[in-house]
Amino acid sequence: MALDIIGAGFGRTGTESMKRALEMLGFGPCYHMYEVAPHPGRYEHWLSVFDDGADPKWDETFAGYRATVDWPGAHYWRELSDHYPEAKILLTVRSAESWYASMEKTILTFMRDPENHPGMARALCNNAFGGNPHDKDHLIATYERNIAEVQGSFGPDRLLTYELGSGWEPLCDFLGVPVPEETYPRGNATEEFHRRDKELGEARAKGSAT
Repeated sequence: MALDIIGAGFGRTGTESMKRALEMLGFGPCYHMYEVAPHPGRYEHWLSVFDDGADPKWDETFAGYRATVDWPGAHYWRELSDHYPEAKILLTVRSAESWYASMEKTILTFMRDPENHPGMARALCNNAFGGNPHDKDHLIATYERNIAEVQGSFGPDRLLTYELGSGWEPLCDFLGVPVPEETYPRGNATEEFHRRDKELGEARAKGSAT
């Protein structure tokens, strides 16, 4: 199974809701950081890709998945779009200020504490943000540069820039599927993010011990 959809948007742009939306539309399962964090093998694989430049083995990594959104896959949208030339590109976005505010309450708390979070948070910080998680201007510039580079790489036949809160219509129109009767999914607010991160970390630790 080849990927049909490649998410190129940074974390905290509604990627968890988008994962659920795509699965509701039949484009699942959808890969996401939540598919990585509780699984020691996947987690270590991505660390080796980030840190050591290991062969990502895309077909093995995404075996059984029809879509991917969020990090870590989003960091490799260039490579993935070349590897899966028929896949559509989905760029989730929100205003830079609201993205930074959300990051500051969630992912940046890990990136700014490398001693207690030496794994994926450190790897993403170094690879996606040049190892500089404290400079707001730098972080926002990196976020905006990613948007510009994605938008400059694909035409509208392959790329959808999806603004957080846009609901079903633009997504369904882009994918050529009917709009569901169900409400577009919402979730992964700050409190939920931290609760789920704790649960996933415990699951990964349990998996490593077995």
